[in-house]
Amino acid sequence: MEKGNVVEATTRSSMRHGDEEIEGNTNILRIVETFLRLFPIGLCVTALVIMLKNSQENEYGTLDYTDLSAFRYLVHANGICAGYSLFSAVIIALPRPSTMPRAWTFFVLDQLLTYIILAAGALSMEVLYLTEKGDPPAAWSSACGYFGPFCHKATASIAITFVAVICYVVLSLISSYKLFSKYDAPAPPMSNSNNNNKGIDIAPFHG
Repeated sequence: MEKGNVVEATTRSSMRHGDEEIEGNTNILRIVETFLRLFPIGLCVTALVIMLKNSQENEYGTLDYTDLSAFRYLVHANGICAGYSLFSAVIIALPRPSTMPRAWTFFVLDQLLTYIILAAGALSMEVLYLTEKGDPPAAWSSACGYFGPFCHKATASIAITFVAVICYVVLSLISSYKLFSKYDAPAPPMSNSNNNNKGIDIAPFHG
């Protein structure tokens, strides 16, 4: 009887230790994810402010970020991502159990925001390239030779945006892991030999 009590106490202690270890790992993951969601806020706001102040006037004319739709989209995308990062960081920081609907929501939103900010950065990079190199077939001459500071600020804003893209890619991987880890692994298929032999009676061999 005493031996059984000792075994039961040992089992309970091991289970309790295992639960505490899992809970500790969950808390660490939540803290790391919270900081990863807060970090893009500064990046997106910085890129947004740089582009908002990106305007130059000289003897050749005036060039403002609003003159290029790609740069306007970059500003809007960074603003949306900054707001989402703050909202998602607050939700993640709260010690609540991760349910399946919550995991699906973060998975979809993280994927969506990643594509939004990536598209904004890629489109702005293409426009910046055309602004710097020009497009002779389209009779579009280079503007950076006349508006150098404008192009420099645009380059800085786009570079910061791509750093934010990397953060969102990492967040997408984390949300994907948290979602698909909730599903059980598929059962291994039964071998053909077992399927063929199942239900088949083998007649005894008589010598």
